[in-house]
Amino acid sequence: MKDRTAVAGAELRYQGGFANHFASEALAGALPAHNSPQRCPYGLYAEQLSGTAFTAPRAGNRRSWLYRIRPAAVHSPFRRLANERIVGRFADLETPPDALRWNPLPLPLGEVDFVDGLVTFAGNGDPQAQRGCAIHHYAATRSMTDRVFYDADGELLIVPQSGRLLLVTELGRLLVEPQEIALVPRGVRFRVELPDGPARGYACENFGAAFRLPDLGPIGSNGLACERDFLTPEAWYEDREERHELVAKFMGGLWSAPLDHSPFDVVAWRGNCAPCKYDLRRFNTIGSISYDHPDPSIFLVLQSISDTPGVDDIDFVIFPPRWLAMQDSFRPPWFHRNIASEYMGLIHGAYDAKAEGFLPGGASLHNCMTGHGPDAATFEKASRADTSRPEHIVDTMAFMIETRCVIRPTRYALESPLRQVDYPQCWQELRRQFDPAHR
Repeated sequence: MKDRTAVAGAELRYQGGFANHFASEALAGALPAHNSPQRCPYGLYAEQLSGTAFTAPRAGNRRSWLYRIRPAAVHSPFRRLANERIVGRFADLETPPDALRWNPLPLPLGEVDFVDGLVTFAGNGDPQAQRGCAIHHYAATRSMTDRVFYDADGELLIVPQSGRLLLVTELGRLLVEPQEIALVPRGVRFRVELPDGPARGYACENFGAAFRLPDLGPIGSNGLACERDFLTPEAWYEDREERHELVAKFMGGLWSAPLDHSPFDVVAWRGNCAPCKYDLRRFNTIGSISYDHPDPSIFLVLQSISDTPGVDDIDFVIFPPRWLAMQDSFRPPWFHRNIASEYMGLIHGAYDAKAEGFLPGGASLHNCMTGHGPDAATFEKASRADTSRPEHIVDTMAFMIETRCVIRPTRYALESPLRQVDYPQCWQELRRQFDPAHR
């Protein structure tokens, strides 16, 4: 592939790693020689966007300098929006230890944009403490036009399931399709356009340390997600003197402020705090080629590290197409109970550990020490499979958001008609097979 790709009006380039710095300008000469000169070219304003603490270690320090027509401070005061679909507090409701599963979020009948189409299903932690996450689903039918959104509470990991999204951000445009993901840093303003019409998917709001690629350890220099496959946008701007609404997610709630211009007026930028996208189909899957079943950490795409070494605040894991070659082994994910809590979604196809019920656009939640695993039909099939031959798992793409803290479902999730209240029945048909007289 070439180092620069034009995709439906969105200019992209290889990011080459989260720690690298880049420079991009939509007008020749818009980038000054120094970060904050006394006077910027073209009469632009210099503004720094800091995604980490000023004193963060150099390798993990994220910041970008933006050269824009107006500073981000130019807007009227905010007012609180009434929105009961977005939840910022997760400890107010009792959390059951049951295994939970939901059908896909239906598409709205009327005109609903990305922001209004968000609904919180679960979460933990607190944006004030900068720890934990919120897990949202979205279903939208119209593009955002004169509306702009930013999240001050956390970084956004957006996972489209149906319909492409054109993310118009301050630093450029990203076209994101199902089986790709997008990362929007905390505070970056963006709007979501729907080039294909109605769209549906998931969004993980990360309150803690910014997502990063995991170290590879004994895997070596290759495997899992590769730095070069993360694409950042080229600088792009619009100079529009038109009224816009600026919507902010701040301290768990939504706030609105009027603007008299488009905030997508960054003519040039340099740094490494930038939105990016990644194609999950480029993930280099690792697996056993002898026996037994490795832990799901071999499918780790991104991690948000915690203050405990080896224990992440959030793991983003995928289950892509792959070969299974383990001989004399039970090949699907085995029955298990974890100290971690797991929220799963299905982007495409079918999931190999469930025979039915887990649908594209749907989700499941298995919290700390809640037993789960393959349903009865999958267990019977896998127990009798010919493991002398490799098996190619195709037509699938599932993901898992795994956290060290219990993931607490919202009232909407627990009381929604989308909840499959009979989900635990999928294990009740696992019949007794024990016979002490026959090994």
